[in-house]
Amino acid sequence: MTTLPTAVHAAPRTGRLARLWRGRAEDRPWVRPALLGLLAATALLYLWNLSASGYANSFYSAAVQAGSQSWKAFFFGSLDAADAITVDKPPAALWPMALSVRLFGLGSWQILVPEVLMGVGTVAVLHAAVRRRFSAGAGLIAGAVLALTPVAALMFRFNNPDALLALLMTVAVYCVLRALERDRGAARWLVWAGVAFGVAFLAKTLQAFLILPPLALVYLVCAPGGFGRRLGRLALGGLAMLVSAGWWVALVELWPASSRPYVGGSQNNSFLELTFGYNGLGRLNGDEVGSVGGGGRGGPGGTAENLPAGMELPVRLGGGGGGGWGETGIARMFNESVGGQISWLLPAALLLLVAGLVVTWRAPRTDTARSAFLVWGGSLLMTLAVFSFMAGIFHEYYTVALAPYLAALVGMGAAVLWEERTRWPASAALAVTVAVTAWWAWTLLGRTPDWLPWLRSTVLVTGVVAALGLLFAGRVDRRLGLGVAGLGLAAGLAGPFAYTLATVDAGHQGSIVTAGPAGGGMGGRGPMNGRSAFGGQAPDGGVRAPGNGQAPGNGQAPGGQMPGNGQAPGGQPPGNGQAPGAQAPGNGQALGGGPGGERGGMGGGMNGGMGGGMNGGMGGLLNGASVGAEAKAALLKDANAYTWVAATIGAQNAAGYQLATEKPVMAIGGFNGSDPSPTLARFQQYVAEGRIHYFIGGTGGGGGPGGGNSEISTWVSETFEKTTIGGAAFYDLTERK
Repeated sequence: MTTLPTAVHAAPRTGRLARLWRGRAEDRPWVRPALLGLLAATALLYLWNLSASGYANSFYSAAVQAGSQSWKAFFFGSLDAADAITVDKPPAALWPMALSVRLFGLGSWQILVPEVLMGVGTVAVLHAAVRRRFSAGAGLIAGAVLALTPVAALMFRFNNPDALLALLMTVAVYCVLRALERDRGAARWLVWAGVAFGVAFLAKTLQAFLILPPLALVYLVCAPGGFGRRLGRLALGGLAMLVSAGWWVALVELWPASSRPYVGGSQNNSFLELTFGYNGLGRLNGDEVGSVGGGGRGGPGGTAENLPAGMELPVRLGGGGGGGWGETGIARMFNESVGGQISWLLPAALLLLVAGLVVTWRAPRTDTARSAFLVWGGSLLMTLAVFSFMAGIFHEYYTVALAPYLAALVGMGAAVLWEERTRWPASAALAVTVAVTAWWAWTLLGRTPDWLPWLRSTVLVTGVVAALGLLFAGRVDRRLGLGVAGLGLAAGLAGPFAYTLATVDAGHQGSIVTAGPAGGGMGGRGPMNGRSAFGGQAPDGGVRAPGNGQAPGNGQAPGGQMPGNGQAPGGQPPGNGQAPGAQAPGNGQALGGGPGGERGGMGGGMNGGMGGGMNGGMGGLLNGASVGAEAKAALLKDANAYTWVAATIGAQNAAGYQLATEKPVMAIGGFNGSDPSPTLARFQQYVAEGRIHYFIGGTGGGGGPGGGNSEISTWVSETFEKTTIGGAAFYDLTERK
């Protein structure tokens, strides 16, 4: 195999700034400036219009706000500074944001800029990993592909744990690749890989371990040194992983339950149960106790018998026939729901993986180029298989985990085939890859036919021309060949680049978000997330949400329409045929007015007419609602006299009030409203001690408070008078009937 980097004579370097700009002595003069330009462009792209997302996912933003005020809440990942209950993940992904808010105050930029920095860091680490063995061009291509992947642009500007997870998985692969290079120093790099895996576990539990099997196997087979030494070093890396993740787990499990917050997402107040149940095997088999749309073994919110008559399980996304979270199978990553998020260059990555292994097949056992293809390819295939066949909760944005692996394979594979282009099989493989990529982009763009219709035909024609030219790339002038290769790269990146521009041009709020233009996700149904495509306003002309965490200004539920035909779950909503509190989601109205009397999307809307939360269903699930001045003033009155200024069903519902007031609000039942926390007896004790001011029920005049914790709701409605403040039902828990 041809050695890819080309050495040149470099000018003498003096000073750190000169070394930073010039890079390696053997690099051509353009190499380091091109990398710095890529990183700067990525930062600018991801920072563009960042505040349009407001507090993004208010569930995590509320926990960030709590962690910025209380070190105990920071450590546990509590949803409120008074430590009633935690988020349903470990807290590592919250820590950078909470530190930022502690330093600079609460706001959209303070929460989201750390995520942007993680995105830039991931591009830099990926470039470094590819560049070490392959050409500078390979590293730049890999970095550009990652930066322009639509779902990456979405999640590196959002406050879910996936940004930190993607960064740490890329770091882990980089460390394993360094360990594969030579026998000396390998143990140190495997220890660092173990640390990266351990911290990633503290970001998103077992998903961090998906790529462990292929990485361990490749090291065991392909690393230099004796087999016993390789095995011992793997064990050392495993120990580092256990320590870097286990210290926090041990403290939480050993900490007296009476003096720490309830572990959100669990049914027995156990982080281990959360890890191996709801966030573990439940994601694979769909048996998620306490979830919204999964199996649940009869757990709250998990089965149809817990929902109102005539209503089906909510949030059935991405297809049919495969369970509550979309159709499973090998085509899942290419379907109408997921394809536009991640799959633009996925066929190319798979083809180039095969090509790279063919080219390096006869290399020695320890060949680092082949090891790189095996490591990145194994990571891609393992994650791809799990995402394609998991029957539990699955969201489109999960696929950001695939982006670094995919991008690396594209960069490495293109570089290897380019170096071998004088051989017909290599030039033909390049041509086929470009042609298939252009055809698939043409197919994906056809799913949004009214959005940039000229781009679809342009990509196809450009790709075909480039593919024909690449057949003869090894037999023409180098500069002409480079021009044809550049044309092919442009054809491959044009579609995802356009989707990425549409993504950064719009705000995204809530728990379920997708990248791309309106109609580009969730099967192409309806305006997505109340956002525009290349516009400054929401689809009906409403103003996008400001940086206060409220839902899109046009009153649409995040995601625009409910899955299916635009009707409420199950076709007709209960009662009068309208969605609770407002109109059916298909007509562009939010589900309910939202607490505070303003249109708050899904957050809190269902808490009104259905008694709030549907036993842990959609009420308050998608995003925290906006809070009006009247409700905010009521909560802030004598706020320091109470541990919690209010309690309400569901974490998203609580988050809206907490972010508006920056005071603790108890989220009864956690995220879904289905966790058994607090018990009725504990809640009554809090009320007797005067620690909670208000219980906030549904919107408007929609009956009494409700939710998954029905005993608490019933007791409150029977014991305290209801008043309407800002359109929501408030119960003053200091004044009995």
